[in-house]
Amino acid sequence: MDRDAPHRRNRLMMTGLFGVVCAMIALSFASVPLYDLFCRVTGYGGTTQVSDAAPALVLDREIRVRFAATTDRELPWNFLPEQREITLKVGESGMAFYSAENRSDEPVTGMAVFNVTPAKAGLYFNKIQCFCFDEQTLAAGETVSMPVYFFVDPAIDEDPNLDEVRTITLSYTFFRSASDPTSDTTGGDAVESEDRAADAGIPSTIVAAAAGR
Repeated sequence: MDRDAPHRRNRLMMTGLFGVVCAMIALSFASVPLYDLFCRVTGYGGTTQVSDAAPALVLDREIRVRFAATTDRELPWNFLPEQREITLKVGESGMAFYSAENRSDEPVTGMAVFNVTPAKAGLYFNKIQCFCFDEQTLAAGETVSMPVYFFVDPAIDEDPNLDEVRTITLSYTFFRSASDPTSDTTGGDAVESEDRAADAGIPSTIVAAAAGR
């Protein structure tokens, strides 16, 4: 009888369990960027796309783009769209502006997360330039006008699931950035922010990625 057999089995079991734990830890660190990549590729959750330039093809089909804005309560800003909506042709580039005002007496850094509704339109809504690509720092009392330059991909006309879509709503929510010196976006505050983002239809993993968590 091999007296060492039980010990070898125990060692193998411990090695296997250790490997499973390591894999779970690695997956937890990778989940946010992988989920973000998945959303960008598929448009899941209304995640929009990024493009370098508008397409050459412009269709006769028109899309009305509405603009919405919310501000997390931890961010002392007023944040509003400067126009309610614009109408443009599919493939045509459009530009809209959002206004942000820092109501505090100190500089504050914010980061915007975004989505579109209906969510299935996210795959075809492309941004060329957007304030949401980077953190925004406003001095005490400062007000800025921030542009977003976009188009709707002509490929939307080839998707029968979007034949009825005539209006797309582009929504932004501004959060205090984790890199802000006065930020407290950990623990309960972070959970509350993600819950409020979920209420707005924005996946919490995108909020976590934007906040650097």
